[in-house]
Amino acid sequence: MTLELKRIIEAMLFAAERPLSVQEMRTLFAEATDEEQPATVEAFRHVREAQIATALEELKLEWETQPRAFQLIEVAGGWRLVSRSEYAPWLKKLLDEARPHRLSQPALETLSIIALRQPISRADIAAIRGVEVDGVIKTLLERDLITVVGRNEKVPGKPLLYGTTQRFLEHFGLRSLDDMPKADELRQQAAALRTAEEQTVRSQEPSAEPGKTYEGKTQNPTPTD
Repeated sequence: MTLELKRIIEAMLFAAERPLSVQEMRTLFAEATDEEQPATVEAFRHVREAQIATALEELKLEWETQPRAFQLIEVAGGWRLVSRSEYAPWLKKLLDEARPHRLSQPALETLSIIALRQPISRADIAAIRGVEVDGVIKTLLERDLITVVGRNEKVPGKPLLYGTTQRFLEHFGLRSLDDMPKADELRQQAAALRTAEEQTVRSQEPSAEPGKTYEGKTQNPTPTD
């Protein structure tokens, strides 16, 4: 059987548990070994990055034009095979079982600040949020969504500076930080989320009954002569 470059790349992407960059694929071709079929492996050892990029575009077109449940996308500086969104109802439980627990609202808020203002110190994050962030920072570090990127040499004590990781881009399906919503968009999304949460809380509050007091006032009092 004669192997095609794009089919080998397709197999790489299928087996990978993370996005693969063109450079990483080039390294895989260069370092591959096969004692049973050395000539086949050797034929692809010197494949160029431009050839890989062309093969990726061909694969992407194939997956887009054929009735398949997957698609090839660019994310976190690499390429990855992912299921199409219309199949989410049947996959959600499986994905929830495989993934760590969802991030809390404080963690998401802290992560947004770091992503938009990086590199940023813990003290600056706390100042923006108005609360201590030690626990949240620890969680984000453990989840590999942020990392220490250096120290602020201009501030006494040289505090650590934090930034987002490649895993952050993968988690949110971003090709790069340039794909992030801008600050105004994030504020609008946050405001919309708060409004929806407030409406949900109000809808769950029991309505006051006639004759019962509510916040210090009598509801529907009986008229007096």
